[in-house]
Amino acid sequence: MVQQFDLFVSNETTSAKSIGSSATKRQPYAALSEVDMVRQLQATGRYRVLKKLEPRSAAVLARPGFPLKGVVLDTETTGLNHRKDEIIEIGVVAFTFDGVGNIGDVTGVYGGLQQPTNPIPAEVTRLTGITDETVAGRRIDIGELRALIEPADLIIAHNAGFDRPFCETLSTMFAGKAWACSVSEIDWASRGFEGTKLGYLIGQAGYFHEGHRAVDDCFALLEVLTHGGETSAATPFAELYAASQRCRVRIFAENSPFDMKDQLKARGYRWADGTDGRPKSWWIEIAEDALDDELRYLRSEIYRWREADPPIRRLTAFDRFKA
Repeated sequence: MVQQFDLFVSNETTSAKSIGSSATKRQPYAALSEVDMVRQLQATGRYRVLKKLEPRSAAVLARPGFPLKGVVLDTETTGLNHRKDEIIEIGVVAFTFDGVGNIGDVTGVYGGLQQPTNPIPAEVTRLTGITDETVAGRRIDIGELRALIEPADLIIAHNAGFDRPFCETLSTMFAGKAWACSVSEIDWASRGFEGTKLGYLIGQAGYFHEGHRAVDDCFALLEVLTHGGETSAATPFAELYAASQRCRVRIFAENSPFDMKDQLKARGYRWADGTDGRPKSWWIEIAEDALDDELRYLRSEIYRWREADPPIRRLTAFDRFKA
């Protein structure tokens, strides 16, 4: 027997007989409220309902108790290489927060388009919806952008290693700021998330949004940072802010034996070809408290020389994610 339920309920229980007929007259139905419809669907256990993300309104006067200023930032670009590609859209959502990572109020929003030197590739248009006509004659307002960026104690991007080099190419205002990456500096898996792409995160947090436009993505990320995950008392933003306060160490395994490259790669080392100012070598970035163990590994397993002293560089949020 097939079970069936209506998202509509009758507003009358009485029936009337037609003249000369015993047929029952069905009364008009009244629609359930949106809340009741969602409740009925979820109660079956067969549905999961996503709510459209409504951007937070900017506060006229920010509440006291949140003395720090943050910025969620996103860019859309003509490609992946900051040396030859360009920003065609930037979005910024400024907000307040406190020293333990509680988010206060949205205090400002800016979204700007910019016409690039060359035509926008078709693949970028397909992904973002931004066409050459969309950006024709448009320029990012650096003054409006500076008003939000310069007061910020922390800039957050969902892949800061991508966004920071593009932003620093756009303007020097970004160069001296502390940056945090919501992909690499939050343990999303431990919070029950199946991936780190923003679309996955916002969906698992119970929302959907218009993706791949800069300001929309900023609001989506801000919501996930505040609410994403029920398995930990601390919010994702609190975890991110704490991570941004810690020093990291980059180790360059210079002059490591060629036949050790597979071992280094398997351990998480990446290759730098020397063109970006880094030593030409395999390198890895680790937490500062893991430095002694990593040096021990390199000396015993890679160099096989107790006195080996590979170059290291300590990084704070002011240095990380630069090109």
